[in-house]
Amino acid sequence: MRLIASKVTSAIPSLPSSHAFNDSRNWAPKNYGNLEMRKAGKLWSSVKGNGNASVELDVPFPRDYSELLEQARKATSLALKDSRQLMEIEFPTAGLQSVPGDGEGGIEMTESMVLIRDFCDGFIDSEKARRTRIFFPEANEVTFARNSAFGGASFKLDYLTKPSFFEDFGFVEKVKMKDRVKPEDELFLVAYPYFNVNEMLVVEELYKEAVTNTTRKLIIFNGELDRIRSGYYPPFFYPKLAALSKTLFPLMETVYYIHNFKGAKGGTLFRSYPGPWKVLRKVRNKYICLHQQETMPSLKEVALNILPSA
Repeated sequence: MRLIASKVTSAIPSLPSSHAFNDSRNWAPKNYGNLEMRKAGKLWSSVKGNGNASVELDVPFPRDYSELLEQARKATSLALKDSRQLMEIEFPTAGLQSVPGDGEGGIEMTESMVLIRDFCDGFIDSEKARRTRIFFPEANEVTFARNSAFGGASFKLDYLTKPSFFEDFGFVEKVKMKDRVKPEDELFLVAYPYFNVNEMLVVEELYKEAVTNTTRKLIIFNGELDRIRSGYYPPFFYPKLAALSKTLFPLMETVYYIHNFKGAKGGTLFRSYPGPWKVLRKVRNKYICLHQQETMPSLKEVALNILPSA
């Protein structure tokens, strides 16, 4: 069983510690303490707007998580407007300049849960909330979500896997997606499916059985898909997972993305749909663009070629 941080001892960076929750009655999704949310409105309810409206391509690196969520909502709205069905949102939760591993796994998942609730509240109106199904990796996390970040929400909460008798040895029982999805569902959001290798395989099943050849949409939120892209899971031992890079990922639009690289020649790979992929570096508290291109570069290319030569 994965560790769920039922009591978060450190708050989301740049947000006050009042968001460390263990009592759903204290949940206030529209305001980060003293930091006012710059609300983007219920963007999903208005994605069929004026197709000739100007689109900002030069999106700056966010100043805080409030601005990050606003940018992610707008990017997702534009992707929906362009009929994208499978989308990825990925950014660090231990700090805007943090890298994978900086935060403890259970706490990072809890922080993602908080941010997902806020993303949804500013993106999905009350009518569509009842047609939105949010999948957490395991059944016990659904219970935790209902008692904390998603207390009182209208979203349908569901799960990808459930514990099995051999859970302590890394085995879980996959849930048949066709048994979970309901006819009225319109939007699926999958929360951080990276702890167990089976989780992304279930996501693939969800896409094939419930999204393909329909008008439904699917968003993968902080799934750490770079592990699969980079070959972290050896194809010899995880052939089905490795195959996702050739089967599922080419169908996916990464609508919002932040990945940081540390070191003297460090920097950030950043993208907000429909803008280009940009490699940034922070110089004197200001981000400058070192390189940009239309397609996603590999993390290896950024780390070994682009950043050292800049």
